Amino acid sequence: MTANDFAKIYQNEDRRVVFLIDSKSFYASCEAVERGLNPLKAMLVVMSHQENDTGGLVLASSPMAKKRLGISNVTRQKDVPDVPGLIKAEPRMNLYIKKNLAINAIYQQYVDDDHLLPYSIDESILDITDFWHLFGKNPREVAKKIQRQVLAEMGIYLSVGIGDSPVLAKLALDLEAKKAPHLLAEWHYEDVPEKLWPVTNFGHVWSIGSKTAQKLQRWGIASIGDLAKQNPYVLKERLGLMGEQLYALAWGIDRSDLTEKITPKDKSYGNSQVLPENYHDGAAIQVVVQEMADQVASRLRAHQQQATLASLYLGYADQGIAFNTRHNPKTGLHQTVRIEPTNRSQTLMAVLKRIFQENWSGDPVRYIGVSFSGLASESVQAISLFDKAPSPTDQEEDPVDTVVDQIRRRFGAASLVRSISLEKGATAISRANLVGGHNGGNAYE
Repeated sequence: MTANDFAKIYQNEDRRVVFLIDSKSFYASCEAVERGLNPLKAMLVVMSHQENDTGGLVLASSPMAKKRLGISNVTRQKDVPDVPGLIKAEPRMNLYIKKNLAINAIYQQYVDDDHLLPYSIDESILDITDFWHLFGKNPREVAKKIQRQVLAEMGIYLSVGIGDSPVLAKLALDLEAKKAPHLLAEWHYEDVPEKLWPVTNFGHVWSIGSKTAQKLQRWGIASIGDLAKQNPYVLKERLGLMGEQLYALAWGIDRSDLTEKITPKDKSYGNSQVLPENYHDGAAIQVVVQEMADQVASRLRAHQQQATLASLYLGYADQGIAFNTRHNPKTGLHQTVRIEPTNRSQTLMAVLKRIFQENWSGDPVRYIGVSFSGLASESVQAISLFDKAPSPTDQEEDPVDTVVDQIRRRFGAASLVRSISLEKGATAISRANLVGGHNGGNAYE
């Protein structure tokens, strides 16, 4: 393929200037900065300490800890060596959220809100096409300016991928910038054959999971270049929409518009948790289910929503391995029931209690998830022509729920708990200060 042929492929593609910015080893960097240490030189890991038989995990490892000790972000607590100088920090999720907001506030000095998309707690996408010329001679110079400002104000090092499309910026970030001397890489459409197509380790490529990688390799697709040469219609037939997306990725094409507002078709509210140990006692499992129903019901009320569908999911301790009496692999329990519109805690707790009692197989449980969906506004009430008119009390809020919500909003989730949270197996109190399943570090706020 000649340069002219290659140029024709992209002649109708919109060329944007997209920055994909990653806060390097974010959690570990935040902890290093809080201790007055250089994030790139500190020997530090952020490690959860879970009191269960699987132990905690390393959530983040500083670059130096990765280099010298080989500690990755999935290293088990029991495998982290005790060596002099290695700092083992407890996670402080609220601190990391606060730092993330401050870093994104700096980005907002370079783009407006519509062209900034926080992609995760440590990555953000900036479409700086219409703004970069206000801050430098070229996009690369602007990226360096942002790096210097965040380092000066926050102490955090940034890796920046620059691309003609969001996916090119992401690939530039992951495949080059994170290991580049200046933590910066710039990829254009013309760079795709030289920089992207030679990649053979699909595990390093964003959006390609291990199962998809295995399928591609079985089909004789050994590199991204091989993927780019496939018939896109065949890929779609084999992989569905993912086939189309992978073909576009292989050519660096991504027509995503950061300014497009996306409204989810069906919203729901839910919560899930991995239990600290295998729960064999039905009463203890039931306690946790009811605690979670109470927590999610409070969120429904906070958003003035009522649910018409209630769902319970139980993941068994030996799920997918052992066999039940019918000799079928255990797949856990996932049950959904339709209910009258409500957001009352007692009602929703009773519904999930009934689902559990009627469907639990007796197997030990390790994972519990609850969710409420089929949402309707509190201001709207469904009325049947065949039912008697609702009494005024049916419209009123539960006064207990109202008081409980007010106290918890003011003093925290653990400030007022139901009596079931004092029973065997309860987890609500111990989880009250968790953020994303990890210690929120509220004592440091």
